[in-house]
Amino acid sequence: MSKALEGVKILDMTHVQSGPTCTQLLAWFGADCIKVERPGVGDATRGQLQDIPDVDSLYFTMLNGNKRSLTLNTKSDDGKAIFTKLIEHCDVMVENFAPGALDRMGFTWERIQEINPRMIYASVKGFGPGPYEDCKVYENVAQCTGGSASTTGEIGSVPLVTGAQIGDSGTGLHLALGIVTALFHRTVSGKGQRVTCAMQDGVLNLCRVKLRDQQRLAHGPLTEYPQYPNGEFGEAAPRAGNASGGGQPGWIVKCKGWETDPDAYIYVITQAAAFAGLAKAIGHEDWLEDPEWNTPAARLPRLEQMFDEIEKWTMTKNKFEVMDILNPLNVPCGPILSMKELAEEPSLRDTGTIVEVDHPERGKYLTVGNPVKLSDSPADVARSPLLGEHTDEILREIGLSADDIAASKSAGAV
Repeated sequence: MSKALEGVKILDMTHVQSGPTCTQLLAWFGADCIKVERPGVGDATRGQLQDIPDVDSLYFTMLNGNKRSLTLNTKSDDGKAIFTKLIEHCDVMVENFAPGALDRMGFTWERIQEINPRMIYASVKGFGPGPYEDCKVYENVAQCTGGSASTTGEIGSVPLVTGAQIGDSGTGLHLALGIVTALFHRTVSGKGQRVTCAMQDGVLNLCRVKLRDQQRLAHGPLTEYPQYPNGEFGEAAPRAGNASGGGQPGWIVKCKGWETDPDAYIYVITQAAAFAGLAKAIGHEDWLEDPEWNTPAARLPRLEQMFDEIEKWTMTKNKFEVMDILNPLNVPCGPILSMKELAEEPSLRDTGTIVEVDHPERGKYLTVGNPVKLSDSPADVARSPLLGEHTDEILREIGLSADDIAASKSAGAV
């Protein structure tokens, strides 16, 4: 079975999370990903949040699997010459530097096109053109400026960021789609093109249902939000706690053991079609004959009371028992799974969504594997490279002799 992106060469100038997420995804699909790092230092995340002294951090290893590492000083003349050869050699260049960094090195988009007209040049930026385009962006800045934080959190309380890295990893996913689209277009046009993803745009794309709700506000209150019918709506799409937001009321309720286990909870959606089964299961068959309860419209003003009654029942069972009872009744529900539970879940190991990888210095570590499954192009997840591990090998591939490599080393270019 062939790898889907076999033969595609990627010049990976990325660091930290947004760019490496993108290039790792492409490497899992079989692209040859050459990660360019500063000599002696490397990607800053190698040394961040280290849990074992002097060993590449999990922050680095979990974002840089399946790549080869080349150290290169792109500020030196020899380094610039090698970098030029790499641009000639590769199909795609990916970077997430601060705005204008590569331009200042002398590698503008125009110059890159002169060196290799087939090159696809892909960048993560914080913002698109506009008042903030020169600002630096981090994960939580992207969540705040893209609409996620303002629409997340308890009603009447502060905005909240989410634990999902929708700014960094989310933008990396968007950029990967842009790159494969540009590669496909190149088969027709013969030319590379510029691919840009702004983190603000990526987060806003993931928040599109909240932009939907913003527009609906003009036509009256949002009846599926907990603020209806007893609360107030302002001018902007509000925070809604754990409401489902899809027109079917949902909430997180406590399960047995919640007093000591912070994740002993389950999400339950009271979908109209499955309501009868749910009412019977929790001992409220009386609701089915009662006009105050037996239609979705009648239940709307009583959602808090309804979920209180559901919770009385769920607190007598653990979250998996609740799941076992409600699933056959077609009641949509999901236990709150902790990172510990996910790390130990056998089915995720079986599908390659969680993978154990062996590293020469760290030993075994867990990483998230490829979330995108292709039937004929399985993804193998390999360990991350040591700093500069493949420097000589890559320099030989782009045409440097042993003497050239030795000279580059003595000049401090690699």
